[in-house]
Amino acid sequence: MNIEQLHQIFLQFPLVCTDTRKIKINCLFFALKGDNFNGNEYADEALKKGASYSIVDEEKYATSDKTILVKDVLQTLQKLATFHRNFYSAKVIGLTGSNGKTTTKELVNAVLSSKYKTIATIGNLNNHIGVPLTLLTIKEDTEIAIVEMGANHQKEIEFLCSLAQPDYGYITNFGKAHLEGFGSVEGVIEGKSELYDYLLANQKSIFLNADDPIQHKKLGHYIKKYGFTTAKKEYFKIKFLISDPYVSLSVEDIEINSKLIGNYNFTNCCAAVLMGKYFNVELNDIKTAIESYIPQNNRSQIIESNGTRIILDAYNANPTSMKVALENFNSLSGEPKIAFLGDMFELGATSNEEHQNIADLTSSLDISEVFLVGDNFYRTKTPLKKFKNYEALALYLADVELPSNSTILIKGSRGMALERLLELL
Repeated sequence: MNIEQLHQIFLQFPLVCTDTRKIKINCLFFALKGDNFNGNEYADEALKKGASYSIVDEEKYATSDKTILVKDVLQTLQKLATFHRNFYSAKVIGLTGSNGKTTTKELVNAVLSSKYKTIATIGNLNNHIGVPLTLLTIKEDTEIAIVEMGANHQKEIEFLCSLAQPDYGYITNFGKAHLEGFGSVEGVIEGKSELYDYLLANQKSIFLNADDPIQHKKLGHYIKKYGFTTAKKEYFKIKFLISDPYVSLSVEDIEINSKLIGNYNFTNCCAAVLMGKYFNVELNDIKTAIESYIPQNNRSQIIESNGTRIILDAYNANPTSMKVALENFNSLSGEPKIAFLGDMFELGATSNEEHQNIADLTSSLDISEVFLVGDNFYRTKTPLKKFKNYEALALYLADVELPSNSTILIKGSRGMALERLLELL
């Protein structure tokens, strides 16, 4: 069966599942393989649970007229997604960057969906499986698809671009993320820039933060670029107003008051404004969309409880995002301030140095009390309180009463799951 034939089946049953625990009636089950599982083994179970077809790549599991045997299930899923992306006329915006991808994606979707039929990456399904799954949610009436692309090594963004074939693109920033895979900050810049490389090679439109010297230099005199700035004359100007705790900005004398904390979210808002203006969304609608967006999923959430304000930013962390989060936290009004910081992962050989840098930075700030959690922070040389793991911290907190009316920051990599602290605090 070729991809065009499979696509005809997909049009009849336009829902894809890759996990038999989440099977939906009349879906197509793609039997993907992983390090510890073989989806082929669950093909029959998927059919019994209501899948219309199971796509497998091992002949012994093609036991029904409802199983479709292919050479490689993952490659078939990816090829189907690209075929489908080109079957309809939706324009695709590709988003990548070290920090702020998901927040930017959500803001852009909020703005553009006020005027257009849009689809966007669900959560952070932004890898070689997530991008195809996103593309397969494009419908006949979809006008714009906002596709988030993540990467932890070279050539990954290049590959994702070959699947999504974006018409537009934006890189949030270049930071110290996934250094284990990229090797260095220079490697991060090279890897993330694969999105701009694709757009340049195909004469597509590029959005940029014109105040980022790396982006500005990279794009040079390329004509089809549209940027935002706080200063440069030749780009769309947006003014930063305040961030205490929420970011406010001014666009053409209209004030936009977001529900996002941290100066670092200013550029995320700017990207959404810029794309809204480019796609002719009325400024008042842009304002309403940004002001209505409330962060979720442990990303810069503010939780108020009994006079205590908790900033929950525990979805992920790297040296760059940790640094700006701490500096923003330090600038907030209100005392006392308490920070819970968890290990940062995927830093490779730089891990010890980067954790020590964060510990040193934190010691220099005006933060009342700091708790460092995890093996990497535990190895730092610092007077700050250190705990080898979450369990040790929880045991300590069971006998300690934190000051009332505190402002608390919780930040760490996903694997630390520091949102568990909410139950204790």
